[in-house]
Amino acid sequence: MPFRIWPCAAAAVALLIAAALPARAFDDAKYPDFKGQWNRIGSPRWLAPGQKAPLTPEYQAVFEANLRDQDNGGAGDWPSTFCIPQGMPAMMDLFDPMEIVITPDTTYILISHINDSYRRIYTDGRDWPSGDDVERTYAGYSIGRWLDTAGSGRYDTLEIETRYLKGPRGVEASGLPTDRENRGIIKERLHLDPANADVILDEITLIDRAFTYPWTSVRKASRERHPVWTSDVCPADGTHMRIGKEHYYLSADGLLMPTRKDQPPPNLKYFGPARR
Repeated sequence: MPFRIWPCAAAAVALLIAAALPARAFDDAKYPDFKGQWNRIGSPRWLAPGQKAPLTPEYQAVFEANLRDQDNGGAGDWPSTFCIPQGMPAMMDLFDPMEIVITPDTTYILISHINDSYRRIYTDGRDWPSGDDVERTYAGYSIGRWLDTAGSGRYDTLEIETRYLKGPRGVEASGLPTDRENRGIIKERLHLDPANADVILDEITLIDRAFTYPWTSVRKASRERHPVWTSDVCPADGTHMRIGKEHYYLSADGLLMPTRKDQPPPNLKYFGPARR
């Protein structure tokens, strides 16, 4: 009888060991405490009042055209006006709160704005895949590396590089553009503020052909340890509509309105005369 029981017991022990291994492999104490809800500190703008972005002449002209469009009632080529996700780097301006979930191989950044959106930051030591093997997304493809910058034996900084982005995207809602061919690279250093463990800093550097040199901005967020989370579904209450290249507004009575003076109506080629 003992010999008939032993194979079953051995199998059960093996299953218990296998189940326990992943838990032991992930040592939570090795990683920084990023738990909670992170809410933006300050304005969601890269440009301070009076500051000039280091744009190339080509993209300075694009930016100025976007500013004129906004002055005239338009969207200024800000994609999320039309329910397109902000993508990188604009999503890290945290128009809505962020949650960070750390696992051994991947760190997830979750944000609900425009629609529920997320980033996967791979920390498993992988190399960059071929561009042919990656589907470009607004958030891009991110590889990260944990650093112990203080020599404490515990990670304190997540270094991230993001590539394979798609557009349309922008830097901020002012109409500040990114390279329209989406060839840019974004680098980040994410860590807690040494002076306040309830503040997180994201040092973001844009390496982008729209700019004359790598441009860095530090974004800040504060922690709520007992959060209430909400969800955003942009198309459910969207009032801005793009038809062709024109931007219209959907009024409360369900009719299209112009967004600027003397704006032409959309082409009604496929509609017959209205019935009376």
